[in-house]
Amino acid sequence: MDNESVQKLIGIAETKAKATFDEIESRALFNQKKVLDAYRNARISYYHFNPTSGYGYSDAGREKLSEVFAEVFGAESAIVSPNIVSGTHALTIAMFGLLKSGDLLLSATGSPYDTLQEVISGKDNGSLADYKINYDEIQLKDGGIDREALESYVREKKPTVVMLTRSRGYAWRDALTTADIAAAADIIKRNSPKSVVLVDNCYGEFVETREPTQCGADVIVGSLIKNAGGGLAPTGGYIAGKSDLIAKIGYRLTSPSIGNEVGSYAASYMPFFQGLFLAPIVTKNALKSAILASNVFTELGFEALPEPGKMPGDIICSIKFNAPEPMINFIQSIQYLSPVESYATPEPWDMPGYTDQVIMAAGTFVQGASIELSADGPVRAPYIAYLQGALTYEHGKLAISEFLSRYDKR
Repeated sequence: MDNESVQKLIGIAETKAKATFDEIESRALFNQKKVLDAYRNARISYYHFNPTSGYGYSDAGREKLSEVFAEVFGAESAIVSPNIVSGTHALTIAMFGLLKSGDLLLSATGSPYDTLQEVISGKDNGSLADYKINYDEIQLKDGGIDREALESYVREKKPTVVMLTRSRGYAWRDALTTADIAAAADIIKRNSPKSVVLVDNCYGEFVETREPTQCGADVIVGSLIKNAGGGLAPTGGYIAGKSDLIAKIGYRLTSPSIGNEVGSYAASYMPFFQGLFLAPIVTKNALKSAILASNVFTELGFEALPEPGKMPGDIICSIKFNAPEPMINFIQSIQYLSPVESYATPEPWDMPGYTDQVIMAAGTFVQGASIELSADGPVRAPYIAYLQGALTYEHGKLAISEFLSRYDKR
């Protein structure tokens, strides 16, 4: 497309997105105040940025970071650790802390994403199944939680933990909203009060003004190289929720004799504190970039989620290409338009934990940080590319514009 056509298409997409953009700006302001208030209430000082070594007893940075996260997410307690390597790792710790032999885990949002499959049902790899923890799932209905099936199941089976995956993973659906989570949590608690509601919150932090722990979830889990790290956290994950449950999970993070009393970090905690402070604004930029992409590709005749005019539940835009070549070309273009390793050409590969080859563009400052502009997807029909992140809306807009300049809609 020539530059004039590109700018015209971008202009149309932005005009159609104005009402949605305005709502996102309003939510970002609310969330920024929420985070600021948490820092002021915790009396954060330079002292809390200091590193520790060894056991990390009385590590003030770790303790205050957990305190701030708990307040921001409306939770009683939190674990925030640089030693949690990913969202899958955080979920694994949480599940092993909440479940024991003979217990039942139910996924109420269908099959979990690929890397969690082996955690749940792998053989001879230390999975939940190896520890005789039972598992079941309820498939989604029309892209959402099947509330009737959920109510019937929990009333009869009384699962120990019910897991809700907020984001879409590699599925063709919209992310859950906090209203969806609240409705599901109400069903679960009315029919099985002792069941623990566990929410995978990855990609959903600061998208709305409430978090799942403020609308019925007992425990939420996320990665710090996604929304909550604001693009500055170099690693890590968090687990937040009710104090007694967080204590149990802490015994799995370290050991039953130690729990959450130890844990050092030999570098400064400042990137974690600063990243969380910036997270509402960075999330806003990622949301606006995803909505712009959705509107642009819809104008071009592709199917995209979230649909134009619909408020998203996470920062991802899913684009259905229906053939491998255009999907791969789009993801490669995102790499070429990245600030880091723009010269590299990603190719599909056998990524650990996935059943299909995956292609991933991540020219990011923090390796694999999907709060930064990135795109990926398994190379399988219907060949969906998942675009997420953007530290600045301007970067998202430039990347989409430059892709369009190479696009021939014939």
